[in-house]
Amino acid sequence: MDTKKLRQKILDLAIRGKLVPQDPNDEPASVLLERIKEEKERLIKEGKIKRDKKEKTSDTSPYQNYELKITNYELGEKPFEVPESWVWASGLECFNPMESRKPTGVKFRYIDINSIDNKKHTISEARQLYVSEAPSRASRSVDIGDTLFSMVRPYLENIAYVDENYHNCIASTGFFVCKPQRVLHSKYLYYLMLSSYVIDGLNVFMKGDNSPSINNDNITSFLYPIPPLNEQKRIITIIESAFSLVDEIEANQQGLTQFIKQAKFKVLDLAIRGKLVPQDPNDEPASELLERIKKEQNATKSSADTLHYNQPFEIPESWEWVTISQISESISAGGDKPLIFSSIKTNECTVPIYSNAITNKGLYGYTNMAIITKPSITISARGTIGYSCIRYESFCPIIRLISITPRKIINIEYLYRALCYLIPQGEGSSIPQLTVPAINPKKIPLPPLSEQKRIVSKIEDIFSQLDTIEKALKA
Repeated sequence: MDTKKLRQKILDLAIRGKLVPQDPNDEPASVLLERIKEEKERLIKEGKIKRDKKEKTSDTSPYQNYELKITNYELGEKPFEVPESWVWASGLECFNPMESRKPTGVKFRYIDINSIDNKKHTISEARQLYVSEAPSRASRSVDIGDTLFSMVRPYLENIAYVDENYHNCIASTGFFVCKPQRVLHSKYLYYLMLSSYVIDGLNVFMKGDNSPSINNDNITSFLYPIPPLNEQKRIITIIESAFSLVDEIEANQQGLTQFIKQAKFKVLDLAIRGKLVPQDPNDEPASELLERIKKEQNATKSSADTLHYNQPFEIPESWEWVTISQISESISAGGDKPLIFSSIKTNECTVPIYSNAITNKGLYGYTNMAIITKPSITISARGTIGYSCIRYESFCPIIRLISITPRKIINIEYLYRALCYLIPQGEGSSIPQLTVPAINPKKIPLPPLSEQKRIVSKIEDIFSQLDTIEKALKA
């Protein structure tokens, strides 16, 4: 289940008047808005406040005060239908003006774009800075109940509600600080700004290549659906109750996803210990497979004999401990990028080049000559360390990619699964890089060839069922 889409659906219903029933006893939002406008006009006439430069007198229609650039509707046309008791209002009409405040004293708490957790839409942490080191953008005053809306790359959804923990902070001018007038409940405003209607609608105004942004006018000239104040409170109650359930679903999903990952690891653990499928006494023992290799190599002593006394764990009698070098025809590291290279497949360049990347299974480009011509397994040696992939076609590996071409005594699918279990995977400098000398002596349990095939079949069957469950979670 896509919980992000579910949250957006709840918000979409909420801002369209479809989440809670309307109460005919509620004072219409238009009446309250008109009272606020009349009070504002009185204060302006008394000289107690100044009129905003972008605002015209109260006898002008609010829909004609601003140049609306929202797509899909003409000037004065409502973005979508809302209940009769609701009203459409611009940001200038329903937001209080932003306030500036410069840092004072020795230290202050600063909220910048990086302070926002854009998954949870909360302030994760306010930075403690010396006033002498205050950035020039630190001048937005914030209060409890404000909503911070990042104007830089708004599609990243750096939006957060200011609670009591951050009321004395100063925010970056990269935010538009939405300060609700009396016509808006602070939490309704927060959820409104989180809606896809607002986010997608404001994204239309973005300008700039490196840091696409919107400006204050884009937000203040935008039209917002406003319910009666009492209905806003009912909407908030339902949203928070619904979001609480979504949080539980999300936690369960994450727990189940982790369980599936652990279950797959356990399946591989059972597989390489000989506990996933029963042994068949009619299978040719792995020791005889090794004897054939020894004869092919004209060796005098099987290295499997020495490994028998140094087993990492117990395996069935018909199995043998071997090194990766024993069961491989070749193990090699990739070289430099070929001189003949094309980023796309051409008549001349048909051989795929693979790197240590995960995206597109590491496909880097194409060349005219293959280095590895037999089915092999590649392992990322740096960066995405341990990422393994079976390559059935001829290919050309480049640096940071190790190629293992197995002998016929081992099923390539079994070797792949065993390597996925035995070689740690991850990213970063904390994980040692892989090298050919480090891989050569790694020990691996070798079952009879027939049993290898049964193990692979069983793993694929179980993994397919687990993948189906995981796919259903994300649907």
